[in-house]
Amino acid sequence: MEKEKIISKTADYIKKRSIGESSGHDWWHNYRVWKIGKKIATLEKADLYVVELSCLLHDIADYKFYNGDEEIGPKLAEEWLEKLSVEESIIEHVKDIISGVSFKGANNENKIKSLEGKCVQDADRLEAIGAIGIARCFAYSGFKKRAIYNPLILPNLNMSKEEYKNTDSSAINHFYEKLLLLKDKMNTETGKRLAEERHQFMKLFLEQFYKEINVE
Repeated sequence: MEKEKIISKTADYIKKRSIGESSGHDWWHNYRVWKIGKKIATLEKADLYVVELSCLLHDIADYKFYNGDEEIGPKLAEEWLEKLSVEESIIEHVKDIISGVSFKGANNENKIKSLEGKCVQDADRLEAIGAIGIARCFAYSGFKKRAIYNPLILPNLNMSKEEYKNTDSSAINHFYEKLLLLKDKMNTETGKRLAEERHQFMKLFLEQFYKEINVE
């Protein structure tokens, strides 16, 4: 099967799987990661085919929605790509990227090594910051029934991987525990450049948020 057809079928598959999703991990999130990933991969001269497949499949089964299971995403991606007769080396590369793409706490080592993986991770992280990142942060917090803000609970900046996976912190704390850290964790020069404006917007948002909180 031609690469373009495989990518098109994969996009349709993910779109159907995302119907009714309300946590910020819907089809349009996947679509934006796909488009940003293509842009980064083109500028960084990465393998566009691997990047496109990985971007589309990166959230096929996010561990956050499967009781912390980090194996289910790569497994389902493998099953799908095997149905399309994608060559084994590509499948293994995509699985490796999906396994390491997620942020799992500030103190955990980044396992992404390939250029393609770095492009996908940067695309996904760009979706977590800026105006879209703010919207997705509050959507996910609402989905998980977490508070918008609780001044009695301070951000935990030294969480272990397991603590991060099981945290029940507020949306505002998530800025300090993850979102504001991502600018300096971008892998590619393109990712770093695109992250700067989004990072500054989040800082402005927080300034305004605290102004409105501290009305007295």
